[in-house]
Amino acid sequence: MCKVYLGLGSNQGDRINYIQQAIQAIEQEIGEVRKSSSYYETEPWGFDTNESFINQVVEVSTDLSANKVLNHLLLIEKYLGRDRMPNGQAYSNRIIDIDILFYENHQISSPNLQVPHPHMHKRNFVLQPLNEIAPNLIHPDLQIPIHGLLKNCCDNSKVKKLSVKDVFARPINS
Repeated sequence: MCKVYLGLGSNQGDRINYIQQAIQAIEQEIGEVRKSSSYYETEPWGFDTNESFINQVVEVSTDLSANKVLNHLLLIEKYLGRDRMPNGQAYSNRIIDIDILFYENHQISSPNLQVPHPHMHKRNFVLQPLNEIAPNLIHPDLQIPIHGLLKNCCDNSKVKKLSVKDVFARPINS
C-alpha cells in the first residue's frame, strides 16, 4: 500500500459538501482516507475572485499507481461538476479541485503529472493543512520537512482554520 497526500479545494456553492463528496468518492475509488486536516478558509491563489476557498488535505492509503490515482481524481472532479478551462487557463473558480501533493516519496515528472506538486511549497493553503496532519513529512525534492516549508513560506495570503462551529453553522452559498 502506498501513502498519498491529496489537497482538496472548492470555492463555489456548498464548498464543504463538495469536499465531503470528493472524499467519499476517493474512499470508494482510490483507498482509505487515513488522516484528514481541518477545513481552512483561504484567499484565492493565482487569480482574482471574490469567492474564498475551503481547503483540506487528506492522507490516503492505496494500491493504485500514481497515474491511476490521477485518472480517478479527474473522474471524481468531473462527476462533481468541475469544468476544466479549455483555453488552458490555469486558475479559476471551481466546484472542486483535487491535487496529488505526494505519492510516497516518489518524484514523478510526466506531461500530465508532477509529484511532488510543483507549487505546494509556495502555498500556505496547502502547507497549513498538510502541516496539521504530517508536519515531519520530508519533501523528497527539497529535503525539508513540511513544518520547515511552512515556516519559510513567502505566501502572505490569509488562511483561517475553521472551528467545528464554523463548519456546522455555515450558510450553503457562502
